[in-house]
Amino acid sequence: MIKVVAKGYFLEGKAEEAIKLYEELVEKTRKEEGCISYSLFRDIEDDSILTMIEEWESKDALDKHFKTEHFTKLVPMIGKLRKSSEVNIYKLVI
Repeated sequence: MIKVVAKGYFLEGKAEEAIKLYEELVEKTRKEEGCISYSLFRDIEDDSILTMIEEWESKDALDKHFKTEHFTKLVPMIGKLRKSSEVNIYKLVI
């Protein structure tokens, strides 16, 4: 199992716009083969921080996700609304 934690720090006033784009990304991604879970979270202390927490059956399934039409279309649009981001990919140990 693979877990992805993708944290975005959004420009002032842009988090709501990003959430609208994430809605389509989440809806389509959850239908992908190999997707166990795919959810967007908002920091309870700072509304400008949005974090995707994802679980995938395998690295291969995640790699296929990166090449989907919805990912290649929406992620660059979301990226324009961010100040910075941090992505960590983990494999299950225990």
